[in-house]
Amino acid sequence: MYFNFLHSESIEDMGYSLSKLEVETDLFDGSSSNHGVAGSVRHDRPSNYLDHEISQLTKLRSGPHENISRILTGKKEVPVSTFKMLAAREANISGRGRFSKADCCHVLSKYLPVHGPWIVDQMETRAYVSQFSADGSLFIAAFQGSHIRIYDVERGWKVHKNILAKSLRWTVTDTSLSPDQRHLVYATMSPVVHIVDVGSAATESVANITEIHDGLLLSADLDDSFGIFSVKFSTEGREVVAGSSDDAIYVYDLEANKLSLRISAHNSDVNSVCFADESGHLIYSGSDDNLCKVWDRRCFRAKEKPAGVLMGHLEGVTFLDSRGDGRYFISNSKDQSIKLWDIRKMSSHAARNIWFRNYEWDYRWMDYPPQARNVKHPYDQSISTYKGHSVLRTLIRCYFSPEYSTGQRYVYTGSHDACVYIYDLVSGEQVAKLQHHRSTIRDCSWHPNYPMLVSSSWDGAVVKWEFPGTGEAPLPPKKKQIRRRHFF
Repeated sequence: MYFNFLHSESIEDMGYSLSKLEVETDLFDGSSSNHGVAGSVRHDRPSNYLDHEISQLTKLRSGPHENISRILTGKKEVPVSTFKMLAAREANISGRGRFSKADCCHVLSKYLPVHGPWIVDQMETRAYVSQFSADGSLFIAAFQGSHIRIYDVERGWKVHKNILAKSLRWTVTDTSLSPDQRHLVYATMSPVVHIVDVGSAATESVANITEIHDGLLLSADLDDSFGIFSVKFSTEGREVVAGSSDDAIYVYDLEANKLSLRISAHNSDVNSVCFADESGHLIYSGSDDNLCKVWDRRCFRAKEKPAGVLMGHLEGVTFLDSRGDGRYFISNSKDQSIKLWDIRKMSSHAARNIWFRNYEWDYRWMDYPPQARNVKHPYDQSISTYKGHSVLRTLIRCYFSPEYSTGQRYVYTGSHDACVYIYDLVSGEQVAKLQHHRSTIRDCSWHPNYPMLVSSSWDGAVVKWEFPGTGEAPLPPKKKQIRRRHFF
C-alpha cells in the first residue's frame, strides 16, 4: 500500500562499510536530478535556491541515478516519473538491476501526504504535542486538559495508553518517548518532569492512582513562573535533557536518579533542545535571546561554555530539529521564518549591541509588524531561510521530512493560521499547504515510513493526511475562528 516493495535493501545490504557522510556522497557515480515538486519543471533556479553542500547531499539521498535521469529525459534537471523509474529498473539502465535507496526516495517523495484529512481524535482542549514514535507504530498527542494519549497506529489508532498528567501547570509543554518505547517523559510549567511506564498493561494511567508517575526534580525553584519547555531522551535512554524558563539546560541521569548537570545556557528562556546525532555528544539549543547554540557534552564541565553560537534570527527561537548527522539543523522563530544551519559556520560568541526593534511587539497576542518582515540580521550565519507560515501565540514546531521515504528533501511546520506548510529544502519553495483546522497548529508529525502526516490543533482535533488515502470520505473543512487583530 505504501510502496514498501521499493525498499528491497538497506544501505548495509548494498555492501557499504563507510561513515554516514561517506555513504551519502558515494551513493552515485555522478549527480542526480533536482528536487522540484512532482510534475513541475523549473529550468531557472529561484533566487533563494540553496547552493550549498547540503543541497548535493539531499540530491544524493533522494534523486535517481544520473543514467536514469539523463537517458530517460535527456535533461538532468527534470524529475523522472514513477512509470519511467520502473521501466528503467527493468531495463537495468543504472547497471544495478534494482532500485537504490535514493531511487526509492525519489519515487516516494513525490507522493506527499496531502489528501484528507481523516479524524484521529477530537478533544475539548487545545492540542500541544503530536509525535510519531521512531518506528511509527505509536503516536503521542498531549493536550492542555492534562490528557496525554498514546495511539497504536498499527491497530487502527486504538488508544494504547490514556495518561492523566500530574502537577499540571497551564499545559503539557512537551513529551519524549524512550528509544525502547517503554517509557514516556512529560513536562509542564513545573520544575518536575514525570516519567510513565508505557509498556504496562493498564490502558488508563492516572498519576499516582492507577499508576505511579515518578517525578524527576530538575530545579528547586518552586516559583509558579518556572517551566520546562522542551524535554528529550538521550539516544541510549539513560538520560533526559531539558530546556527551561530559567535560561538553563538540565541533564538528568536516570540510572543514578539525580540531576547530573545544569548549564546557564542563554540570556532568556530555553525553548528547545535536541541531540545533534546518535552519539549524544552534541546538543543544540534555541532561546528567546534569538540565538542557537551548540554544546559539546564532553567539554561541559571543563568549559561551561558553548562550542559555538549561531546568529541570524531577529526574534526568539521556538523549536529546533536536527538532520541527525551532527552538522545540520533547522530552527523555527518568532520572526516568522525557518532557518537552516551548518554548525561549521558557528562563531565562538555572539555579536553584541545588536538591536533591531523600533516597535513594541508581543507574539502572544499581537500580529507580526509589517515593517519587520523585510529586516535582515547583519551577521546572519544561516544557509537558507523559509517563509510563508505564521509563528504566533505559542512555540510552533518545524521538522525535516523523514529520511526513509523522502531523503529529508522537505521541511515542514505548523502555523498560527491553522495550516501545515511544506517547503522544498533546496529550492525554498512552498510545495504544499494543508488546510482544515480552525485554530493554531502547534505541532505536526510525518510518519517515518509511510506518506502520512498527522496535525494537531488548538481546536482540539487530531487529524491525519495521507497519500493516496483510506478510501473514506475526508472531513469537511472547518470554519476558522475569528481572531482579533491588533494594529499598532
